[in-house]
Amino acid sequence: MTKTLERFTTESLLPKSTQVVIIGGGIVGVSAALTLAERNIPVVLIEKGHVAGEQSSRNLGWIRKTSRVAEDVPLSLAADKLWQQMPERIGRRVGYQQAGIMFVARSEAQMQAHESWFESVKALELDSQLLSTREVSSLVPGGKTDWVGAVYTPSDGRAEPALATSAMAQAAAKKGAVIIQNCAVRGLSMAAGKVSGVVTEQGEITCEQVLLAGGAWSRRFLSQHGVSLPTLPLICSVLRTKPMQGPTDIAVGAPDFSFRKHQDGGFIITQRGALDAPITLDHLLVGHRYLDQLRHQRGFLRIKLGKHFVDDLKLARRWSHHKPSPFEKIRTMDPAYNAGLNSEALTNLKNAWPMFEQAEIEEAWAGLIDVTPDSNPVIDRINAIPGLTIATGFSGHGFGTGPAAGQLAADLATGSAPLVDPAPYRFARL
Repeated sequence: MTKTLERFTTESLLPKSTQVVIIGGGIVGVSAALTLAERNIPVVLIEKGHVAGEQSSRNLGWIRKTSRVAEDVPLSLAADKLWQQMPERIGRRVGYQQAGIMFVARSEAQMQAHESWFESVKALELDSQLLSTREVSSLVPGGKTDWVGAVYTPSDGRAEPALATSAMAQAAAKKGAVIIQNCAVRGLSMAAGKVSGVVTEQGEITCEQVLLAGGAWSRRFLSQHGVSLPTLPLICSVLRTKPMQGPTDIAVGAPDFSFRKHQDGGFIITQRGALDAPITLDHLLVGHRYLDQLRHQRGFLRIKLGKHFVDDLKLARRWSHHKPSPFEKIRTMDPAYNAGLNSEALTNLKNAWPMFEQAEIEEAWAGLIDVTPDSNPVIDRINAIPGLTIATGFSGHGFGTGPAAGQLAADLATGSAPLVDPAPYRFARL
């Protein structure tokens, strides 16, 4: 994981009861806890490891509307407002800047895809623009690639994942949320046909509602209760450079690399054209749901059968609430980064913008992403288990919408008017 992750000390004693229990200390769960605490609703957030230990601190930090499907844009717009308000809301800055995001096209086919997206969101009145070759060179100077063009949204932005979720959690705790770290939830307690609490390794806590925001662990947790959530894992490798002079403050995504400025003056870089796809047993169980994605992403997924398959197979899929669960065996999912992919990204970037020849790598890491068949999350109440709401399956773009997704999940869990129309995120679509 990134060595810049900010950690903090929290409660160690599990309360006996509360109104809402949140499972998972990533940005969505923490945002929900912050929302509920501000509404004076008793809430306990329980995290098996430490807050933001997994993908919430390992992502690229992009906050974008660009290239999101039209039905997902309202949540992104709501998130923009919440990110803007965050310093006043939590009393700290988390590196948020609306510096813009640009996706450049190397071919006419790639540019046509950007144009199609641009047309699909015209009714939403975004500030997105289609750029010419010359406009790309003007906004991101010093390159030697004649890009066909680009799509650019000036109001898109970034924040620092190593700071944001932890800072929000600290604020939530100050406002009354109880946050318990290093405590795994083993399962749900049921009474009279609905959720009555959760069983943890420290004992049971009773509640009226449970919100599951467990990221890549959500599928395993739900399967214990007879709910099949179709998600599969992908691993994204990332590097951060030492402080250096760069071409722009705009975050840039190319077909085979991306970069964005880090608050310390370096750059966060990844191979945007490839992700590792470790084969697991779940591929045999739900892989057929992804055939359409595979047809459109040939060459994008680096499929591997190896250690990840064995490690995943060793983890139980059924367990007693009175014995250690898989979540206690692996407190923090910490996949090894792919040095080859990072090298590809940096080489491709140097070829496009030679000033990155001066780049020195400060650190590298990887994160495990949970992907749904349509790459949209599930934020919904689960009809089969009254009292349970889930917010998961964010498919690698949950950080940007995290504050809004957490608020929407809190709304649904407590019966408040939803922040945005939740229809695009209903579980039934899957």
